[in-house]
Amino acid sequence: MKKTENKEVQRKKLYQLLGRLPDRERPITAELISTEEKDGVIIEQLMLDINGQELVPAYFSKPKNASDQLPVVLFNHSHFGQYEVGKNEFVKGRKEMQSPPYAFALAKEGYAGLCIDSWGFGERSGRAELDIFKEMIWQGQVLFGMMVYDNLRALDYLVSRDDIDQDRIATMGMSMGSTMAWWLAALDERIKVCVDLNCLTDFHTLMEQGDLWLHGIYYYVPDLLNHFTTSSINALISPRPHLGLAGEFDPLTHMEGLKIIDKNLQKVYEKDGAPDAWQLNIYPVAHEETAEMRKDILQFLRDWL
Repeated sequence: MKKTENKEVQRKKLYQLLGRLPDRERPITAELISTEEKDGVIIEQLMLDINGQELVPAYFSKPKNASDQLPVVLFNHSHFGQYEVGKNEFVKGRKEMQSPPYAFALAKEGYAGLCIDSWGFGERSGRAELDIFKEMIWQGQVLFGMMVYDNLRALDYLVSRDDIDQDRIATMGMSMGSTMAWWLAALDERIKVCVDLNCLTDFHTLMEQGDLWLHGIYYYVPDLLNHFTTSSINALISPRPHLGLAGEFDPLTHMEGLKIIDKNLQKVYEKDGAPDAWQLNIYPVAHEETAEMRKDILQFLRDWL
């Protein structure tokens, strides 16, 4: 694993691998499309101008009777080849995850939440993922880089809101959303807590097992493995709290790779003086969220957020 003595240098290098990205300082605008109340939760439907190329639909949620500034979870939706779902996972759920959907589960705990449609998903679907990837490559862009950029700018939007506590921000997600969560937390220290569900995948083990086909084209960042491993990216999150959850029978997270990551991160967190802030929980399931996982996620947020 690469040394991480100077984490800020490593963050800059990691960000530079994400291709030709829009200006991080460009102004952000947000249009409120609608507001509704359901089961004691306020759901705002937003249209964000954050990248200058296409508008980004989003859902923002918070408890109905909230008065003070709220801790917030930047929620990253999953993939599953279901491009029409996108951010709807946050408010409507999906069969692979527990009920209620996270917009409501988080609000019950007193948290706000935000979830955007990623490139090619939800209201941004219609163009094939592979076509978006190819078009971006021609322009010096990387699809995953643009996805990461949008979420970092969504974080910029969150901290601009008067109802958000800027010192209590977490990120989480399942599957593709899991990968997004640990990339975001590695790149941006404003994120104080990271929870990744079912996709903490060791890149080198994935190659050794011949399972690159299991991940969509969005997943692959040019030149990445000449500079980083999964462990060294996740080491940039330390000493901030990080919970990884994985299924023992999930083909996306090989046990051999999880053992490598766990061993490396235990050393990093120990060195950084926060041995209890890194946790990896393994469950006897495949690629899904169980009731036990949901319980452990909410408890981790209570403990650390």
